[in-house]
Formats: sequence, structure tokens, C-alpha cells
Amino acid sequence: MKTGIHPDYHPVVFKDSSTGDAFLTRSTITSDRTIEWSDGRTYPLVPVDISSWSHPFWTGTQRIMDSAGQVEKFHRRYGKRGAR
Repeated sequence: MKTGIHPDYHPVVFKDSSTGDAFLTRSTITSDRTIEWSDGRTYPLVPVDISSWSHPFWTGTQRIMDSAGQVEKFHRRYGKRGAR
């Protein structure tokens, strides 16, 4: 690798804002906030709104949209308009 052209790749803690769960990984993102991890070291902290602990797809709370029902609701509300 060429020196001086790659961003700093370092350990970072990402914390889910809604559930409070956190995980340690490596990233190039920087942050002014820090957190002390279970190993006793201090790492940059990056709060995230959604992670696999709070995303509806991964938690099993995802709603399935009934597209046929939406079409029927549209037709009831606005009526079927024929071609002119």
C-alpha cells in the first residue's frame, strides 16, 4: 500500500441510540465522543439511530404492506376512472 493516501483505520464503538446496545469494530469514521469499553480501553463512540438490534427487519416486527389492499382503498376513496 502507498503511504499517506489511506485514511486511519482504527477501532470504534457504535452504539444504538434506541436500545443502548453497542459493538466494537474497526472503521475510518472519527468522533469527538469516547467510551470506556469492557477491556478497559477508551474508544471513539459513534451513536447510530438504527442497528440490527432495533431495525424492524432484524427484530421481526416488520410490517408487510398489503399492496392489493392499498389499491382497493385508493379505488374506494377516489373511484375507478374510465378512459376518456
